[in-house]
Parts: sequence; C-alpha cells; structure tokens
Amino acid sequence: MAQEIYTHQLPNGMTLLADRMPHVRSVAFGFLVPAGAAYDPAGKFGLATLATDLLTRGAGDRDNRQLSDALDNLGVDRGESAGTMNVQLSGATISRNLLPTLAIYSDILRRPRLPESELDAAKALSLQDIQSTEDEPQRKVMLELRKRYYPDPLSRDNRGLADDVNAVTIADIHRHVETYFQPKDVILSIAGDFDWPTLKGEIEKLYGDWKSSPRTPPVIGSHMPSSGHIEKDIEQTQIAIAFPSIPTSDPEAYNVRGAVGVLSQDMSSRLFSNVREKHGLCYSVYASYESHRDRGTIIGYAGAKPELAQETLDRTLAEFRQLKDGISEEELDRVKIGLKSALIMRQESTGGRSSVLSADWYYLGRIRPLDEIQAAVNGLTVNKILGYLERHPMQDFTVVTLGPSGLIVR
Repeated sequence: MAQEIYTHQLPNGMTLLADRMPHVRSVAFGFLVPAGAAYDPAGKFGLATLATDLLTRGAGDRDNRQLSDALDNLGVDRGESAGTMNVQLSGATISRNLLPTLAIYSDILRRPRLPESELDAAKALSLQDIQSTEDEPQRKVMLELRKRYYPDPLSRDNRGLADDVNAVTIADIHRHVETYFQPKDVILSIAGDFDWPTLKGEIEKLYGDWKSSPRTPPVIGSHMPSSGHIEKDIEQTQIAIAFPSIPTSDPEAYNVRGAVGVLSQDMSSRLFSNVREKHGLCYSVYASYESHRDRGTIIGYAGAKPELAQETLDRTLAEFRQLKDGISEEELDRVKIGLKSALIMRQESTGGRSSVLSADWYYLGRIRPLDEIQAAVNGLTVNKILGYLERHPMQDFTVVTLGPSGLIVR
C-alpha cells in the first residue's frame, strides 16, 4: 500500500505532518514544542517539567476537571512529558474525534490556565519522582553518566533538582510558557484515518493566528567527559558506559544501528551471549544508540555482583573493542531481520508512525519514504559496518559505576 504523506507549514512557522492510514479507525497525534529542560534558567531546573504538568490542569473555558472530562469523553489516551529540548504532548483516539481533540489542544497550547492552586500538587509529584531515584540504582547511574558525559544543557536531568523545583513560582511558569510556547518550530504529527483537506483547514483555523516572537535557543557548552564512581552499599554494582558515535542525520546512521544490533539486539547478540550467558557474569547487559541533532552516542549498561563487576566491565568493553575485528553474515542477517520487524511494527501502529514523522522532521528536516528506510536496511553489509567501525572506532569510553567500590577502565 502506497504511503500518503502530507506536509504543510503555516506562515507562523508551525509544521503539520500527516500520514494517512485509511485502513485503520483510529488516529494518533503528537506535538513537539521547543520548550524542554534545556530552556530552564539556572536555579530553576525542573521548570519545564512543572510547566508541562500544569498545561493540562485547565485551559480555555475549562478548569482542571472539565478539561480532563472533555478529553476522556472523546476517548483520548494521552501523555505529556518534558524532554531535554522539547515538550511532547501526544495522544490517540478514534478518527471521528480527531478534530474536536485538536481544538482542545489548541486551548492547552495557546490558552493554558496554569492555576497557582495546582502548583503545589505538581511540585509534590515532581519531588517524588526525583526522590525515587535513590531507590532505582540503574536510573541513578544512567543520570550520573549523562551528567558526566554530555555538556550542559544536554546533561540535565529533565525532572530538575529538588531545591530548584521548590524555588519555582507561578510567575516563573507563566514566563516560561509565554516565552517558549510559540508556533515557530512546533511540529504536529498525525497518523491514522483522516481527510487531508479538512484536517489542513482545521489546523489553519485553530493555529494559524498563533503569534510568534523572538526566542533564544539554548547554547550547548563545551565539556570534557569524565568517568567516576558513586559509592553505595548495594548488592549489584551498576555499570554505565558512553562513547561517541554519529548523529541520526549522518548518512552512515544505519551502519551504527547495524553495529549496535550485533552487540545487543536480542538474546543471540554478543553482549548477552558472551558476557551474560557464556561467563555468567551478570543478569542484564545491553547497548543502545541515541542521537541529538549534532551528535550521536552509544550507551552501554551492565549490572553485576560486586565481586564480578570488574570482569563484567572488562569483558563488556572488550566486546565493543573487538567488534571491528569481524562480523559474521549470520549476525548481520539477524540484525536485518530485527530492524525489518521493528519497522513493520512501527508502520502498523498509528502512534509509531506519528512518532517517526516528528523524529524525521526534527532530525532530518524531511520525511523519509518507507522505501528509503527499507533500502537502507537491505543495503547493510558486513563491509559497510566494518568500514564505519574503522572510521569511528569504539573507544574513548566514559564509565560511571555505582556500588561498594570503584572499577578500573583498562
């Protein structure tokens, strides 16, 4: 079935992306707004998260309860979150309820009430989330890894700091929303069953007169990554690893996905087979790839008993280093099957396709046709992946550990 992809940019700088799926009865949508944690001012880290929470506690003519009831009555399964660079508002409903849902979201984005009476409740939830990190050692070590590996503001914990959250006032919330919730560079992605001319006309009516004003983007600072250890008496040492790769926009990005897939796509992959199964060193070990617009990173994780932690780290790093020495055709075939399966599942999901639209536009400034993605996966070869590894060797590891004693990177 041929894809029906539509794009439209409003004069105010907002971009509408739509993928029509006439065979489904539902529709998913997502807003990306450049107003994430990177825009939090010093001393108010956590502001974007609090603002995102308050957005849906009343908007337009509806108070908190009325807004929640209106969305529930439309059957909207929804979520909101503040990431590093963007605030994301997403949801899904049946197709016939899309337009009235988007009308409500125009109130949420353009006319939020941001009630002061709800601020303490929002703070309490945020503080609980921050405090819960002490009970989640894997989460804690990953947060410390990002803090040490990335420059500010990419290194920030999106939830903020407890003292900063307590210091946020309702005036700060209003200032943040008024300054950063503007249409320029906002991405609205929609996937499902819809009529394009009707959808486009409704979006122009709802958002066309939304005004923009100058907005200063965050400046990414310079930073030298550093390894470190957090001492804590726990039963399992947590090991987090990061090292440089390339961003999604790089033509070689699928070679990175292929390399990481050989290491960590499934239970036949090298980290699971060689570190966990063959040597019985740990219960969990994996690698993943993540990207910002200007940089990519490969992340590794393992959790092991303290007496096995050093060997676990040694063997995990060895798997990274040795990948350049050779990849079998069997390994490559498994990776390609996994990538194709993930692609098919995303294409069958309205939520998955909506997310792909916004990610493509945000990172690439265009929508990749399905045929292009399939060709990239089919075109993966052992020589291409090894060529990437020769040009971008897996090295310069930043390692952060959490446990009774520190480890040595060797």
